[in-house]
Amino acid sequence: MGLMKVFSGSEILAVSLKSKIEAIGIETVIRDNNQSNVFPSIENTKAVELFIQETDFSKANPIIEEFRLSI
Repeated sequence: MGLMKVFSGSEILAVSLKSKIEAIGIETVIRDNNQSNVFPSIENTKAVELFIQETDFSKANPIIEEFRLSI
């Protein structure tokens, strides 16, 4: 099995969701595809992606959905 993207957005929100998912015993991976040197912008918000193992999705899904509804 592979990694599955469960969130894409601001680093602050990604870290918040990461802590909620890890609290139930699921490992996460955050990828930062920072291209600020290639595409400079006025906005300094860093976009990141949060991944979990596909096999953990059914366990993590209630946490992910609750989080999405809260933002």
